[in-house]
Amino acid sequence: MRELQRGRFARRLALAFAALGIGTAVLTAVLVNTAFGNRFDNYLADQRRVRQQQLVALFADAYQRDDGWKTTSLDQLASTVTMTGSEAEVHDAQGRKVWALADADADAATLKMHSDMMGTGDLGPPHSLPITVNGQQVGTLDVRVPQGSIPAVDKDFQTSVNQLLVGGALAAALAALVVGVYTARRATAPIAELTRAAEDLAAGRRDRRTTTIPNNEIGQLATAFNTMADRVEKEDELRRAFAADVAHELRTPLAIQRSELEAIQDGVRAPTDKAIASLHDENVRLTRLVADLEALASAEAAAFTLERRPLSLADLVSDTVSGLADSFTDASITVHTDLDEVRVDGDPVRLRQIVTNQLTNAVKFVPAGGTVTVRLREEDGWADLRVTDTGPGIPADELPHVFDRFFRSRSARADGSGIGLAVAAELTAAHGGTLTAESAVGQGTTFTTRIPAFNN
Repeated sequence: MRELQRGRFARRLALAFAALGIGTAVLTAVLVNTAFGNRFDNYLADQRRVRQQQLVALFADAYQRDDGWKTTSLDQLASTVTMTGSEAEVHDAQGRKVWALADADADAATLKMHSDMMGTGDLGPPHSLPITVNGQQVGTLDVRVPQGSIPAVDKDFQTSVNQLLVGGALAAALAALVVGVYTARRATAPIAELTRAAEDLAAGRRDRRTTTIPNNEIGQLATAFNTMADRVEKEDELRRAFAADVAHELRTPLAIQRSELEAIQDGVRAPTDKAIASLHDENVRLTRLVADLEALASAEAAAFTLERRPLSLADLVSDTVSGLADSFTDASITVHTDLDEVRVDGDPVRLRQIVTNQLTNAVKFVPAGGTVTVRLREEDGWADLRVTDTGPGIPADELPHVFDRFFRSRSARADGSGIGLAVAAELTAAHGGTLTAESAVGQGTTFTTRIPAFNN
């Protein structure tokens, strides 16, 4: 009962079960009593019809016996009519009044006594019934028969059934309450644990997970919570690693600048052009690193800032390659393009950045005299862009990390922040696509960018 007292949901669930039990019993009682009422109404209506037909037959026999209407014979029927507790009045075929019980030689007190003895109840509404003899209507009987009453045995039966229904309602309510408490405790136990786990996670316990996972919708919620907690923990780890990487990247140029400036301040080194150029280089490196960090942050939020429009990816790739022609010429690298017309729905600035980062990455790795091939095809509703180089290839231990932030291969010819490919991967994902790498040492590298093609 402790869980029942602590949770409003548990209380409501248990009370709902009890209310359902009582409501079912009450509905059953209403239906049973309605059925009994209809049955008794039909029973009494049948009684009235039988009495009416008996009286019609009684007067028809009198007419047939006397070969007409005779008041003296009809007066002899007064006692019989009285015994039924009815009122009767006979009219001939022309509608003239022939006989009435009220006009017969019958005492009113006697009529009342018979009515009370028979327990027939109050009189019902009047009915006009035809009296026929040998298929010919010889008169009309205006009659009011008693409404009738429910036999005592039937009343007792109805009362006993109602008592059983009341007892059943109480038993059903008690059973439903017990079942409700049990069900509520089972239903709310995993919810309570999930609540505590969420509170612990919010308090900073990133390793907190829920262990009660039933095989139902609540279990699916618990599984989703654990998955979310795993991702939060992973994001925390990535955030810490990112902060450490940024600190590491900033520490080196700052340390160099500080040592150079302190040497100049202490008079160990003169503020020569060479020293100033060294400080300038480190400042440029810091500026480039900050710009790269801004690009990475922008790439992570690209899904919310893309300015999409239908465009020709072939034209965009061709323009990007042309814009980097001087860089490839300076590095003595030959570029080949094989571009089919493929249209996509994307942000041209972001897409150009994806292609640029891959091409500039090739400049760092491909040795002089090497080649870079850019191929664009549409395959199964996807724009498939492949940048293949004849560089030294990526070692197997480095290949899983080429899209990590601040990762730099040992074979790169130039310094860099190591986030170009990370930015390209983030921007590709923002377009609903993927960026993958295939490589083997000595056989070059292929980067494959796949984003959904746009077809009108």
